[in-house]
Amino acid sequence: MGRVSAVSDPDSIERLAAALSALGVRPGDVLLVHASLRATGPVPGGPATVLAALRRAVGRAGTLVVPAFTTENSDTSPQYRARVHGLDAGAREAVRAAMPPFDPALTPAPSMGALAETVRTAAGARRSGHPQTSFAALGPAAGKLLAGHRPDCHLGEDSPLARLYEADARVLLLGTGYATCTAFHLAEYRTPAPPLRRYRCVVAPGGVRQWWEYEDVALDDGDFAALGAAFEESAAPGDVRKGLIGSAPCGLLRLRAAVDFATGWLTAHR
Repeated sequence: MGRVSAVSDPDSIERLAAALSALGVRPGDVLLVHASLRATGPVPGGPATVLAALRRAVGRAGTLVVPAFTTENSDTSPQYRARVHGLDAGAREAVRAAMPPFDPALTPAPSMGALAETVRTAAGARRSGHPQTSFAALGPAAGKLLAGHRPDCHLGEDSPLARLYEADARVLLLGTGYATCTAFHLAEYRTPAPPLRRYRCVVAPGGVRQWWEYEDVALDDGDFAALGAAFEESAAPGDVRKGLIGSAPCGLLRLRAAVDFATGWLTAHR
Protein backbone atom coordinates (compact mmCIF):
# COMPACT_ATOMS: atom_id res chain seq x y z
CA MET A 1 0.00 0.00 0.00
CA GLY A 2 2.89 2.36 0.63
CA ARG A 3 3.07 5.21 3.09
CA VAL A 4 -0.08 5.89 5.13
CA SER A 5 -1.40 9.37 4.48
CA ALA A 6 -4.07 11.37 6.27
CA VAL A 7 -4.84 13.36 3.06
CA SER A 8 -7.21 11.69 0.62
CA ASP A 9 -6.99 12.12 -3.14
CA PRO A 10 -10.20 13.36 -4.87
CA ASP A 11 -9.63 11.67 -8.24
CA SER A 12 -8.73 8.37 -6.61
CA ILE A 13 -11.78 8.61 -4.36
CA GLU A 14 -14.03 8.91 -7.42
CA ARG A 15 -12.37 5.99 -9.21
CA LEU A 16 -12.49 3.71 -6.18
CA ALA A 17 -16.07 4.67 -5.33
CA ALA A 18 -17.08 3.89 -8.92
CA ALA A 19 -15.35 0.50 -8.72
CA LEU A 20 -17.10 -0.26 -5.44
CA SER A 21 -20.46 0.67 -6.96
CA ALA A 22 -19.73 -1.55 -9.97
CA LEU A 23 -19.02 -4.41 -7.58
CA GLY A 24 -22.44 -3.86 -6.03
CA VAL A 25 -21.92 -1.59 -3.00
CA ARG A 26 -25.03 0.56 -2.69
CA PRO A 27 -26.03 3.78 -0.90
CA GLY A 28 -27.45 2.88 2.50
CA ASP A 29 -25.52 -0.38 2.83
CA VAL A 30 -24.32 -1.66 6.17
CA LEU A 31 -20.92 -2.97 5.17
CA LEU A 32 -18.47 -5.09 7.18
CA VAL A 33 -15.08 -4.50 5.55
CA HIS A 34 -12.00 -6.71 5.59
CA ALA A 35 -9.19 -5.08 3.65
CA SER A 36 -5.63 -5.71 2.55
CA LEU A 37 -4.52 -2.39 1.14
CA ARG A 38 -1.24 -3.94 0.07
CA ALA A 39 -3.23 -6.16 -2.29
CA THR A 40 -5.02 -3.22 -3.93
CA GLY A 41 -1.75 -1.65 -5.03
CA PRO A 42 -0.60 1.96 -4.48
CA VAL A 43 -3.41 4.44 -3.86
CA PRO A 44 -2.67 8.18 -3.70
CA GLY A 45 -3.57 9.29 -0.21
CA GLY A 46 -3.39 5.76 1.18
CA PRO A 47 -6.07 4.44 3.55
CA ALA A 48 -7.68 7.87 3.93
CA THR A 49 -8.57 7.75 0.24
CA VAL A 50 -9.92 4.20 0.50
CA LEU A 51 -12.07 5.14 3.49
CA ALA A 52 -13.39 8.23 1.70
CA ALA A 53 -14.28 6.07 -1.32
CA LEU A 54 -16.10 3.57 0.87
CA ARG A 55 -18.05 6.35 2.54
CA ARG A 56 -18.90 7.80 -0.86
CA ALA A 57 -20.15 4.43 -2.06
CA VAL A 58 -22.43 3.76 0.94
CA GLY A 59 -23.55 7.38 1.17
CA ARG A 60 -24.73 9.32 4.21
CA ALA A 61 -27.27 6.62 5.13
CA GLY A 62 -24.69 3.82 5.00
CA THR A 63 -22.54 2.47 7.82
CA LEU A 64 -19.05 0.99 7.63
CA VAL A 65 -17.89 -1.58 10.19
CA VAL A 66 -14.40 -3.04 10.64
CA PRO A 67 -12.90 -5.51 13.10
CA ALA A 68 -10.70 -3.76 15.68
CA PHE A 69 -9.46 -6.92 17.37
CA THR A 70 -6.63 -6.85 19.90
CA THR A 71 -4.31 -9.73 20.73
CA GLU A 72 -1.65 -7.59 22.36
CA ASN A 73 -3.25 -7.76 25.83
CA SER A 74 -3.84 -11.54 25.95
CA ASP A 75 -1.64 -14.45 27.01
CA THR A 76 -3.98 -17.07 25.52
CA SER A 77 -3.72 -15.94 21.89
CA PRO A 78 -1.69 -17.63 19.15
CA GLN A 79 0.13 -14.33 18.66
CA TYR A 80 1.27 -14.34 22.30
CA ARG A 81 2.44 -17.94 22.06
CA ALA A 82 4.49 -17.08 18.98
CA ARG A 83 5.93 -14.01 20.70
CA VAL A 84 7.17 -15.90 23.76
CA HIS A 85 8.24 -19.09 21.97
CA GLY A 86 11.69 -20.04 23.20
CA LEU A 87 11.71 -17.58 26.10
CA ASP A 88 12.36 -18.74 29.65
CA ALA A 89 9.80 -18.29 32.44
CA GLY A 90 11.24 -14.97 33.58
CA ALA A 91 11.19 -13.47 30.11
CA ARG A 92 7.63 -14.67 29.52
CA GLU A 93 6.53 -13.06 32.77
CA ALA A 94 8.21 -9.80 31.74
CA VAL A 95 6.19 -9.83 28.51
CA ARG A 96 2.97 -10.42 30.46
CA ALA A 97 3.79 -7.66 32.94
CA ALA A 98 4.29 -5.16 30.11
CA MET A 99 1.00 -5.90 28.37
CA PRO A 100 -1.23 -2.80 28.39
CA PRO A 101 -4.86 -3.16 29.49
CA PHE A 102 -7.57 -2.70 26.91
CA ASP A 103 -8.96 0.82 26.58
CA PRO A 104 -11.66 1.13 23.90
CA ALA A 105 -10.81 4.77 23.31
CA LEU A 106 -7.06 4.32 22.94
CA THR A 107 -5.97 0.71 22.34
CA PRO A 108 -4.81 0.25 18.74
CA ALA A 109 -5.56 -2.80 16.62
CA PRO A 110 -2.37 -3.06 14.56
CA SER A 111 -2.98 -6.60 13.33
CA MET A 112 -6.23 -5.53 11.63
CA GLY A 113 -4.48 -3.40 9.02
CA ALA A 114 -4.26 0.23 7.99
CA LEU A 115 -7.86 0.69 6.87
CA ALA A 116 -9.29 -0.66 10.13
CA GLU A 117 -7.05 1.69 12.10
CA THR A 118 -8.11 4.59 9.88
CA VAL A 119 -11.76 3.83 10.61
CA ARG A 120 -11.12 3.34 14.33
CA THR A 121 -9.38 6.72 14.66
CA ALA A 122 -11.71 8.68 12.37
CA ALA A 123 -13.79 11.53 13.76
CA GLY A 124 -17.16 10.21 14.90
CA ALA A 125 -16.14 6.55 14.96
CA ARG A 126 -17.65 4.26 17.58
CA ARG A 127 -16.09 1.11 19.05
CA SER A 128 -17.62 -1.83 20.90
CA GLY A 129 -16.31 -2.73 24.33
CA HIS A 130 -15.01 -6.28 24.02
CA PRO A 131 -11.38 -6.37 25.22
CA GLN A 132 -10.33 -8.85 22.51
CA THR A 133 -12.75 -8.70 19.56
CA SER A 134 -14.10 -5.17 19.41
CA PHE A 135 -15.48 -3.62 16.22
CA ALA A 136 -15.29 0.00 15.06
CA ALA A 137 -17.91 1.70 12.91
CA LEU A 138 -18.75 4.94 11.12
CA GLY A 139 -22.26 5.90 10.10
CA PRO A 140 -25.79 6.39 11.43
CA ALA A 141 -26.24 2.74 12.51
CA ALA A 142 -22.88 2.52 14.33
CA GLY A 143 -24.25 2.91 17.84
CA LYS A 144 -27.00 0.34 17.39
CA LEU A 145 -24.71 -2.20 15.73
CA LEU A 146 -21.99 -1.95 18.38
CA ALA A 147 -24.15 -1.73 21.50
CA GLY A 148 -24.29 -4.55 24.01
CA HIS A 149 -21.10 -6.37 23.01
CA ARG A 150 -20.88 -8.62 26.05
CA PRO A 151 -17.28 -9.04 27.24
CA ASP A 152 -17.53 -12.82 27.49
CA CYS A 153 -19.00 -13.19 24.00
CA HIS A 154 -16.40 -12.68 21.30
CA LEU A 155 -18.41 -13.08 18.10
CA GLY A 156 -21.75 -14.65 19.02
CA GLU A 157 -25.31 -13.54 19.71
CA ASP A 158 -24.24 -10.73 22.05
CA SER A 159 -21.73 -9.27 19.59
CA PRO A 160 -21.94 -6.87 16.65
CA LEU A 161 -21.90 -9.83 14.25
CA ALA A 162 -25.40 -10.80 15.37
CA ARG A 163 -26.55 -7.19 14.94
CA LEU A 164 -25.02 -7.15 11.45
CA TYR A 165 -26.92 -10.36 10.66
CA GLU A 166 -30.17 -8.73 11.80
CA ALA A 167 -29.39 -5.66 9.66
CA ASP A 168 -28.88 -7.84 6.54
CA ALA A 169 -25.40 -6.37 6.21
CA ARG A 170 -22.97 -7.26 3.49
CA VAL A 171 -19.32 -8.24 3.75
CA LEU A 172 -16.67 -6.65 1.55
CA LEU A 173 -13.52 -8.71 1.13
CA LEU A 174 -11.23 -6.01 -0.27
CA GLY A 175 -8.13 -7.83 -1.40
CA THR A 176 -8.66 -10.57 1.19
CA GLY A 177 -10.06 -14.09 1.00
CA TYR A 178 -12.57 -16.16 2.91
CA ALA A 179 -9.94 -17.09 5.49
CA THR A 180 -10.43 -13.62 6.98
CA CYS A 181 -14.25 -13.65 6.82
CA THR A 182 -15.11 -12.89 10.44
CA ALA A 183 -18.83 -13.43 9.81
CA PHE A 184 -18.24 -17.18 9.67
CA HIS A 185 -17.42 -17.09 13.38
CA LEU A 186 -21.06 -16.29 14.17
CA ALA A 187 -21.92 -19.63 12.58
CA GLU A 188 -19.58 -21.38 15.04
CA TYR A 189 -21.84 -20.20 17.86
CA ARG A 190 -24.89 -21.49 16.01
CA THR A 191 -23.67 -25.05 15.58
CA PRO A 192 -24.94 -27.62 18.10
CA ALA A 193 -22.86 -27.65 21.32
CA PRO A 194 -19.80 -25.77 20.02
CA PRO A 195 -16.59 -26.52 21.96
CA LEU A 196 -15.58 -24.02 24.63
CA ARG A 197 -12.22 -22.84 25.94
CA ARG A 198 -10.76 -20.40 28.46
CA TYR A 199 -9.48 -16.97 27.41
CA ARG A 200 -7.48 -14.45 29.44
CA CYS A 201 -6.59 -10.80 28.85
CA VAL A 202 -5.61 -7.61 30.65
CA VAL A 203 -8.35 -5.09 31.44
CA ALA A 204 -8.58 -2.04 33.68
CA PRO A 205 -12.07 -1.57 35.17
CA GLY A 206 -12.09 1.61 37.18
CA GLY A 207 -8.53 2.26 36.08
CA VAL A 208 -7.11 -0.75 37.95
CA ARG A 209 -5.02 -3.09 35.79
CA GLN A 210 -5.94 -6.75 36.22
CA TRP A 211 -6.07 -10.08 34.42
CA TRP A 212 -9.53 -11.34 33.51
CA GLU A 213 -10.35 -14.94 32.54
CA TYR A 214 -13.56 -16.11 30.91
CA GLU A 215 -15.03 -19.00 28.92
CA ASP A 216 -16.31 -18.70 25.37
CA VAL A 217 -16.60 -20.66 22.14
CA ALA A 218 -13.28 -22.02 20.85
CA LEU A 219 -12.85 -19.93 17.72
CA ASP A 220 -11.18 -21.66 14.77
CA ASP A 221 -10.75 -20.14 11.31
CA GLY A 222 -8.54 -22.94 9.99
CA ASP A 223 -11.19 -24.21 7.56
CA PHE A 224 -12.73 -20.88 6.55
CA ALA A 225 -11.05 -20.88 3.11
CA ALA A 226 -12.66 -24.23 2.29
CA LEU A 227 -15.95 -23.08 3.80
CA GLY A 228 -15.91 -19.93 1.67
CA ALA A 229 -15.22 -21.87 -1.51
CA ALA A 230 -18.16 -24.17 -0.76
CA PHE A 231 -20.42 -21.19 -0.03
CA GLU A 232 -19.45 -19.52 -3.29
CA GLU A 233 -20.20 -22.69 -5.28
CA SER A 234 -23.71 -23.03 -3.86
CA ALA A 235 -24.62 -19.36 -3.37
CA ALA A 236 -27.90 -18.04 -4.68
CA PRO A 237 -27.87 -15.24 -7.27
CA GLY A 238 -26.85 -11.99 -5.63
CA ASP A 239 -25.35 -13.59 -2.53
CA VAL A 240 -21.79 -13.33 -3.88
CA ARG A 241 -20.36 -10.79 -6.29
CA LYS A 242 -16.76 -10.80 -7.51
CA GLY A 243 -14.62 -8.10 -9.12
CA LEU A 244 -11.41 -6.10 -9.03
CA ILE A 245 -10.74 -3.02 -6.91
CA GLY A 246 -7.41 -1.63 -8.05
CA SER A 247 -5.34 -4.74 -8.65
CA ALA A 248 -7.03 -6.79 -5.93
CA PRO A 249 -9.65 -9.53 -6.42
CA CYS A 250 -12.60 -8.68 -4.18
CA GLY A 251 -15.82 -10.24 -3.02
CA LEU A 252 -19.11 -8.79 -1.83
CA LEU A 253 -21.25 -11.21 0.22
CA ARG A 254 -24.62 -11.13 1.90
CA LEU A 255 -23.63 -11.72 5.51
CA ARG A 256 -26.89 -13.46 6.39
CA ALA A 257 -26.57 -15.94 3.53
CA ALA A 258 -22.92 -16.61 4.40
CA VAL A 259 -23.69 -17.28 8.07
CA ASP A 260 -26.68 -19.49 7.31
CA PHE A 261 -24.65 -21.60 4.90
CA ALA A 262 -21.69 -21.73 7.28
CA THR A 263 -23.84 -22.96 10.15
CA GLY A 264 -24.86 -26.03 8.18
CA TRP A 265 -21.43 -26.57 6.66
CA LEU A 266 -19.59 -26.39 9.99
CA THR A 267 -22.14 -28.70 11.62
CA ALA A 268 -21.48 -31.26 8.89
CA HIS A 269 -17.71 -30.88 8.60
CA ARG A 270 -16.46 -30.48 12.18
